[in-house]
Amino acid sequence: MKVIETTLKDAKIVETDVHGDHRGFFTESYNQKRFIEHGIENSFIQDNHSLSVEPGVLRGLHFQVPPKSQTKLIRATTGVIYDVIVDLRKGSPTYGQWEGFILSEYNHRQLLVPKGFAHGFVTLTPNCNVQYKVDESYSAEHDGGIMFNDPSLGIDWTIDSQKAILSDKDKQHPTLDEWDNPFVWEDKT
Repeated sequence: MKVIETTLKDAKIVETDVHGDHRGFFTESYNQKRFIEHGIENSFIQDNHSLSVEPGVLRGLHFQVPPKSQTKLIRATTGVIYDVIVDLRKGSPTYGQWEGFILSEYNHRQLLVPKGFAHGFVTLTPNCNVQYKVDESYSAEHDGGIMFNDPSLGIDWTIDSQKAILSDKDKQHPTLDEWDNPFVWEDKT
């Protein structure tokens, strides 16, 4: 297993060992002991699964606010997605910055999204199954989002954003500047 630091403070890419042969492959997508050995200590309590049938489905940018904020471990089990995270933690050296990653059934990469980040993805192929672990249950009262095309963030979604397929809810999110942000960075160094 390999853990790769991203340019955003505390977010990580996880590459598990994949053993393949003529039948297919096997991988341990999550092993708590191995994750702890690599410095990732989360008590994941729930697994979520979404299916997006068409290319161009954009889900995000989502988060939960304290005290119900979530760390997420995300992977695409079928298809290819472009996954984007934004650091929302005031005081963080990477506050307001975003980074995007290709997650796919082919590269087996997973993305660890810490508390205090917004998360979203766009599907690049049909029939994308995305599975993710969270360390806090869903709470409608603490559910939030920011606009995927917030001009102050300047996210390049790799598709024509005018053609993105969005939920009604995701069309209504405020921009980062319009939102009353409760996230604060805690320096752990």
